[in-house]
Amino acid sequence: MADRLIGEKLVDDMTVEEKARAALVEQVLPALRAKADQADRDGAFPREHIDLLRDAGLMGLIVPEEYGGLGGTLRDLAAATYAMGSACPSTALAFFFHNTSASRGLLPLEAIESELFADDEVPVVKAFAEKVLRLMSGGTWLANFASESVKSSSANIAIATTASYKERDGVKGWEITGEKSFGCATGIADYYLVTARLDGYDTADGLVMFLVPRDAEGVTERPFWDGLGMRGSANHGIRLDRVFIPQEDSLTVPGAFVKMLQCSRGSFVGNQLAITAVYVGAAQGVYDDTLGRLTRKTFADTGRSIAESPMHQVIIGDMTENLERAYLWLRRQLLLETCEPPIATKSEVYAQWRIAKGSICQAAFDVAIGALKASGTSSATMNGTVGRALRDLSMGLVMTFPPERGRLEAASVITSNKANELFANVAS
Repeated sequence: MADRLIGEKLVDDMTVEEKARAALVEQVLPALRAKADQADRDGAFPREHIDLLRDAGLMGLIVPEEYGGLGGTLRDLAAATYAMGSACPSTALAFFFHNTSASRGLLPLEAIESELFADDEVPVVKAFAEKVLRLMSGGTWLANFASESVKSSSANIAIATTASYKERDGVKGWEITGEKSFGCATGIADYYLVTARLDGYDTADGLVMFLVPRDAEGVTERPFWDGLGMRGSANHGIRLDRVFIPQEDSLTVPGAFVKMLQCSRGSFVGNQLAITAVYVGAAQGVYDDTLGRLTRKTFADTGRSIAESPMHQVIIGDMTENLERAYLWLRRQLLLETCEPPIATKSEVYAQWRIAKGSICQAAFDVAIGALKASGTSSATMNGTVGRALRDLSMGLVMTFPPERGRLEAASVITSNKANELFANVAS
């Protein structure tokens, strides 16, 4: 269909409302695409994209209408990051992390609705949640910082950043110290949404959140790193040295993290599958570019398209299979996390995601490998669509966790559930 939106390649059963929101995304794609090579070459986020996305009204894409947003869901976000990924993966990645901030507003409200908070906790939790959502819908860019350089063998993310209660000049608040090693829009976002641990806690009950202004005293950027992946996403991270944040810009109710997590179908990171949609969009982009070039280019002696040669036919077939595999995994995960009523338990959704994430990213990377093989030495450069896609998609293999770890954790969940089920049957 000529009028088919790019986002519909992924979410192929959009409602009328979803199409309207996807059309807003479609409008910004030409500008994103025009800056993609420069963003990669410079290793810098194109600052003009800030106003571009803000003016398009997309900063509140998945914020409910009652809080001034567009009222989109995870389906909208996946379609958006996919479409943006096909144009400028770096911008798509940064946009994804902005939208993960919405979970810090939506999940607390769901937890309140489920009566998980005590009556005296509700006003504090609600105020923070609504503030996050209204900031987003108002055009404020939020950078969601959770991941750190400190890791443990038992967790993917260990929170070493600490928060201690302080009063400064009569203002009640918190002093934050730590280092966030990864978080897109460093130096770009208006606020950093920082996850920290209350001093004295060593469990998830002590995990808390803060809205940290980009230019707050004590906030500095970590050195730029010359890494693989989506180089124009400004993901070098921040350091916080005794940064003071007033109480009204924090959610420090002990146990809030755990209660919010109970209301999520997947990860607390928020809408996490939409990050893999970025990689699938980038894979579709390099697939289309490669197929187009090979079809237009002809052999000098026969005049036939290079794409028709037996070798290229095999490679194109492999690329097509890998791309379809990525779509199948991503669409299945999207169904599990959005359908009503739910068709799987939270544990099943979690286990499926651990496998799906790695499988999607591996398949997307394999598309780029095929593009390199099919295009030959002329495209084996650091710039250009193939070289950029190869580097962009390689990061998916290690981002958060590699495919092997995901399968291991999924197997652990599955076998534990089975053991519990057998025990319950025997006990009864």
